[in-house]
Amino acid sequence: MDTGRSVADKLGKGISAQQFVDGMTKNKEAFIGWMEQFSWPSADDREYFESLSSRDDLRCLILMADWCGDVVRNVPAVFGALEVSGIPTEVLIMEENLDTMDQFLTMGGRSIPVVIFADSDGAVLGTWGPRPKHIQEPMVAFKQANADREAPDYQDNLAAARQEIMKRYGEGPGYQALVIKELRELLESF
Repeated sequence: MDTGRSVADKLGKGISAQQFVDGMTKNKEAFIGWMEQFSWPSADDREYFESLSSRDDLRCLILMADWCGDVVRNVPAVFGALEVSGIPTEVLIMEENLDTMDQFLTMGGRSIPVVIFADSDGAVLGTWGPRPKHIQEPMVAFKQANADREAPDYQDNLAAARQEIMKRYGEGPGYQALVIKELRELLESF
């Protein structure tokens, strides 16, 4: 459980998933393509997310922007899972919600998407993002090994980390099973 953080001031202020998609000016075709490729890893996973519709104590906010490749890759699976869950879900555009973004930094940086689960009063229960753990590992390793942004090999090392991330995503939607698994584990923890 996440202690001390609250998003109460943001509940009811976001836009719907459909409003986000409709308003996309970048990567819309790719985003919709990943949405169309979404499928449940197992019937059990779908049943679990459907079972959440009996809970009225959960809310979800997703910090994101249409220009971000990780949003384009991961949020279609998040939307797919949450659509059947009945959990009220709102999108917060990062640039319009920097105050919230700065409460949910990843390794000190503004990485999106950030999926925030809260109770009905806005107390944060847990977060997910910006990528499945296995896919995020190269960036974690890069950040740990490359603290000096001015180092001559910083950009080359960053490019190598990004290349490894893309390799781990793979060509098809198989990585979406990792998103579902991690979201389920998070939701089962509260």
